[in-house]
Amino acid sequence: MTAATETPKPHLLELLWRAAPETSRGPRKGLTVDEVVAAAIALADAEGLEALTVRRLAQSLGKAPMTLYTYVPGKTELVALMLDALFERMEATAVEGPWRERLAAVARDNYALYRAHVWAASAAPSRPPLGPGQCTKYERELQALEGLGLTDVEMDDALAHLLAFVRAAAQDAAQSEAEREASAQSDQEWWEANGPLLAKVLDVEKFPTAVRVGRAAGEAHDAAYNAEHAFAFGLERTLDGLAALIER
Repeated sequence: MTAATETPKPHLLELLWRAAPETSRGPRKGLTVDEVVAAAIALADAEGLEALTVRRLAQSLGKAPMTLYTYVPGKTELVALMLDALFERMEATAVEGPWRERLAAVARDNYALYRAHVWAASAAPSRPPLGPGQCTKYERELQALEGLGLTDVEMDDALAHLLAFVRAAAQDAAQSEAEREASAQSDQEWWEANGPLLAKVLDVEKFPTAVRVGRAAGEAHDAAYNAEHAFAFGLERTLDGLAALIER
């Protein structure tokens, strides 16, 4: 096929909005873009985003690798489609009440999404493609900030600040969970195994504050790090920060 007759690859926005023109060239397609995206999400959920390759995805679909390029140009576009699909179908808690409750619901919904699909938190770009899922999510979440006296730019900034915290908290939680699984030990088992040595090397006279605070935190959370507590604490402090802007 020459350059003059080659069918151009669909643009990402065309794929996101399913507006790519159909072509009759090539073998008859046996899948849809939605089916390819759903299979990719399932693979990333099960094995991680690093395991998602065109070859691996094609194998899971029972297709030849080159066949998938008739649906999606590459992995970058595929991941964007996957994220948009998650955003379009994510559960949203309907909250009518004070702005803190509304924004807390937005944060918890996003945290639940990223905990259910661990790969998504690190895959989310700083400038997300404006697909139907992203636009629906953005519109819904901005409503939590509507009517508070903020400018449009401040509304966008406030939402971006909140969601950046959520993504970071979800990534920390995923890393903590991965480390726990890799060690094949619970936090309690790890402390029981390493506690005696730490008691010897952590000199209370040399590290008085660290020993006191670390012991108190460990006893309070029954672990050196509790992801759910860290998220709850961080969310409240993030909302406190936004309160300074909103109540100004």
